[in-house]
Amino acid sequence: MIKREMKNPWRWKRAAASVVLAFAPLTLLAAPVKGADVSWVDQQEAAGQTFYSSTGVATDPFKLLKDLGTNAIRLRVWVNPADGWCNAADTLYKAQRAKAQGQKIMLTFHYSDSWADPGQQTKPAAWSSHNLSQLSNDVYQHTYGVLSYLKTNGITVDWVQVGNEINSGMLWPEGRASGSSFGNLTTLINSGYNATKTIYPSAKVILHLANGYNNTTFRWFFDGVKAAGAKYDVIGLSHYPTASNWSSLNGQLNTNMKDMIARYGKPVMVAETGMDWQQQTAAKAMMTDLLAKVTALGSKGLGVFYWEPQASPGWQGYTWGALNNAGQFTQALDPY
Repeated sequence: MIKREMKNPWRWKRAAASVVLAFAPLTLLAAPVKGADVSWVDQQEAAGQTFYSSTGVATDPFKLLKDLGTNAIRLRVWVNPADGWCNAADTLYKAQRAKAQGQKIMLTFHYSDSWADPGQQTKPAAWSSHNLSQLSNDVYQHTYGVLSYLKTNGITVDWVQVGNEINSGMLWPEGRASGSSFGNLTTLINSGYNATKTIYPSAKVILHLANGYNNTTFRWFFDGVKAAGAKYDVIGLSHYPTASNWSSLNGQLNTNMKDMIARYGKPVMVAETGMDWQQQTAAKAMMTDLLAKVTALGSKGLGVFYWEPQASPGWQGYTWGALNNAGQFTQALDPY
């Protein structure tokens, strides 16, 4: 997935007046992930949003993203959302659209009926009275059920996040991580891991934290889950710099990624990134630098996902997409 410079691929040898051409062995690596989380997309379309090419032609946003170089799509999954968006059926619809464009798929299980992040990891209403043992079974059955549903409908899932930005755990209070207490969280993580591997043995399981620049938090968390016996394949990081600090934060993120690789032997993935849509010039520079840093990690740097780049300015109060008021993607995605 990473382009490596080839040194001396041709070696000429002279022997007994003959010339022998020897080929140095080459290792072919998969293309880097240049992804986008587009979980809002069909909700936007239902509200009347149309997406346009640079020449003003209304076009399927998945195709627009593919044409820009996006080769993977990330989709969040909620358990029983009040309005239905991001449930299993909605996820299948978007996954089918990604498959039609030849894009790989990452799923992010929030294990909640709505948003899960460092500030909120609320149990689904249907699980609200469940103890740890029941929650472990809930995680397994929910993960297994959604993945089985997708597989039955012809979808291949390449990566699965067990939890979203789980800096302090998930399914609070039972799965909260604090101090040196990681046992309950690891029980839940391993349930999600086991369910994933049962349906998609080749899928990579990601543990994902916010604030990818914060090495102290990442060391604390991954030391904790390692000691508790957590099973996972990839370390995921969120990264949201601004026009004024992106250079320094990219550097801190890079230092942290290198440390994660060296300390735990796992590849890394920037599972979320973005910048205010009005800072598109800075966003392009940030993304160019970020992709270069991830690529330089070789086979341990898996790629980058832009978070909701198709979000129109102010959609759901969010302004960090990469779409302008004319429904066209900005130069923020040009590095793809």
